[in-house]
Order: sequence, then structure tokens, then C-alpha cells
Amino acid sequence: MTLAHQAAPPLQLAVNILDAQSLLAAFGTIGIGVVMFAETGLLIGFFLPGDSLLFTAGLLCAGGSAATPGHLSLPWVLVASAVGALAGAQSGYLIGRRAGPALLARTNSRKITEGAARASDILERYGHARAIVLARFLPLVRTVLNPLAGALAVPARVFTLWQVLGGLLWTVGLVLAGYALGASVPGVDRYLLPVIAVIVVISLVPVALELLRSRRTHSTGGGEA
Repeated sequence: MTLAHQAAPPLQLAVNILDAQSLLAAFGTIGIGVVMFAETGLLIGFFLPGDSLLFTAGLLCAGGSAATPGHLSLPWVLVASAVGALAGAQSGYLIGRRAGPALLARTNSRKITEGAARASDILERYGHARAIVLARFLPLVRTVLNPLAGALAVPARVFTLWQVLGGLLWTVGLVLAGYALGASVPGVDRYLLPVIAVIVVISLVPVALELLRSRRTHSTGGGEA
């Protein structure tokens, strides 16, 4: 079965780009690659549902057979998600390297500005390697860190090595987690909405912890000053 066949689900007239299930129903496997590229390579993709999309795709790979409506092929989903995420991150890095800090300075989005501040803090605190890998698991940060790494002149070889490692851990890990749940709990795909809600909440936990840690740090620093 080819990648084109996996993208065969009929295009819906109304697609909710914030909903993983709607995106998969409309665009299939090709949509996964496009979303991964946009979320990790383009600043405008910060709002896309990366975590829930990967997990939901894994669930749909486990449900039914190739003839079942909405079923996806696990090998193709893994390829599309990994290629999209890796190519997106590398493109974001190159854009940041060429456009420089002006790329982020011109944005009017408060979320992107906050994400850039967190990404810069993570790069400084953890070093290039750990920060690039960790950013993959932080919504919004994974969108901003790639162009920021380019703007800060992180060595291309270092960035490429660690973004590939982090990208594979993130995409393959979430897809296989969804697949494992779908394979071990028959019929779980009937409850996609609550499952996706749980994944979204879990994906926001690292952000909440980071914000809490930052506030405590600022409070401590302010008290000492």
C-alpha cells in the first residue's frame, strides 16, 4: 500500500485544524507530515495539535484492518510524522539562521514571544543538546526553538544531530504509545475525544511546570534583590 493510498479519505468540506481527528479524517497520512512540518518549522504553526495528532494516528493504526474507514498504516504514519518533524525543524533552523533575531522581533503574537523567551532560557540552562531534545516535548517551545537556535548561531552539526534524535523520540514515541493503547484496549478508538483531551492535558504539564519554576525563580530573585 502506497502513501498516496493512505491519504485517500474523502476531503471534508469543513476541517477543524485544531482537532486531530478532523485533520486525520480529511487528509490522512499526508496531513500528518504537513502538520509536523508546519508546527516544527514555521512560526505560524504553533497552534497545531502535534501531540494529540501523533497519538490519535497511532490509535487509528491499531483499530480495525486496512479496509476499516479511518484506519491508517503504522509504517506510513511513522515515516510521515518523522520526515515532517525532522524536515520542519531543519527548515526552521535555516530560516532563523538567515533571518536572524529580526524574525522573532517582528512577530505580534504574545504566545510566540513567550515561547521564544522560554526556548532561550532552556537553551541557556540545559545547553544545546539537551535543550533541542527537550523542546520536542514542549508545545510552542518546539515551534520557536528551531528558528531561535538558528538565530543564535547554534552549530549546524550540533543542531542537526540532536534535532534528529529528539524528533525521532517524540514522533515515534507518541505514535507507538497510541498504537499500544489501541492494540491493548479494543474499541478505545470510540472514545477518541476524551483520550485526546487527556493527551492535551498531559502535553501541557511540562509547560505548566516550567512556568511555575520560572515564577518561583523570579520571586526568589526579586526577594534577594
